[in-house]
Amino acid sequence: MKIAIPVKDESLTFVGNAGHTPKFAIYDMVGSGMFRSFKLDTIKNNPRTDVDFEDEDHTCAHDGDNDAEHIAQHNKMGVVLDECDYIVVTRACKNTANTMNDHNVKIIKYTGDASNADAILREVSAQFI
Repeated sequence: MKIAIPVKDESLTFVGNAGHTPKFAIYDMVGSGMFRSFKLDTIKNNPRTDVDFEDEDHTCAHDGDNDAEHIAQHNKMGVVLDECDYIVVTRACKNTANTMNDHNVKIIKYTGDASNADAILREVSAQFI
């Protein structure tokens, strides 16, 4: 099972807004139950070219936006994360949710305070089936 975590860079600092993260850390989940663990597989760049990745607090104002180019930008994320079963986010706009759904990537909402991808995975691991 593969899980994507939006991160700022190789430091694995969590970026809660999936559509506006510069990178995705892709983890493999191995084992089960109390023997479950997560292994970093790779870090992939967010392929979107229409966002300012420095604006981590961006709030999407385009939930009603049906512009084909804008939706295509979101779809690029789905293609990059197509191998994943889950993505862990604090927030995701409608377009991000739609593209994840189209690529069978389930969204796990994270509401905790951790800022490191490894810690977040430990906190939400019970949600992975």
